[in-house]
Amino acid sequence: MSNIAAARIQREFKEVVKCDEAAKCAIKVEMVDSDCMELRGEIAGPPDTPYEGGNFILEIKIPETYPFNPPKVRFVTKIWHPNISSKTGAICLDILKDQWAAAMTLRTVLLSLQALLAAAEPDDPQDAVVAKQYKEDPQAFEDTARHWAQVYAQAPCNNPGCSAKVNQLVDMGFTETASREALSMHSWDVEKAVEYLMS
Repeated sequence: MSNIAAARIQREFKEVVKCDEAAKCAIKVEMVDSDCMELRGEIAGPPDTPYEGGNFILEIKIPETYPFNPPKVRFVTKIWHPNISSKTGAICLDILKDQWAAAMTLRTVLLSLQALLAAAEPDDPQDAVVAKQYKEDPQAFEDTARHWAQVYAQAPCNNPGCSAKVNQLVDMGFTETASREALSMHSWDVEKAVEYLMS
């Protein structure tokens, strides 16, 4: 690995660890097995969003060519968001692709991802199903995003209705994950979810 990348990451790592803004916004970063090219990021769900109270884990891989190329980042914590794949955690964010600049840092990336949770871009989606729901049925989107934040990111429970529907399908013999995904994709319509699971 290049010395430039290593030195830069170590400096940035300290910046996030010591930064008041990072503590205030509840963003964190740590090394995986003391390898500064493999990091684990953590962001808190922003207030006044369906993700509030949730804690989201990110996998951050630093390329040899850093800081001239962006880090590869994906959500490890499952999340329901138009710009993040509900299946793989892949993220659609311009600064992680063509809008990256060498002056940007890990702190920039984590704060930008947190801002993305508060301001989705449904016209540039990573997950077309979520984006469609976000635009066509905002209430179902909000319910789903809150439910996923509760189940996967330890956000407080504030929508027991979704869990009851998941349990209903589990009682029919479907797995919890498949039930949750089918209901989420079909805006919590039990009949449509069952049809989808049977097809």
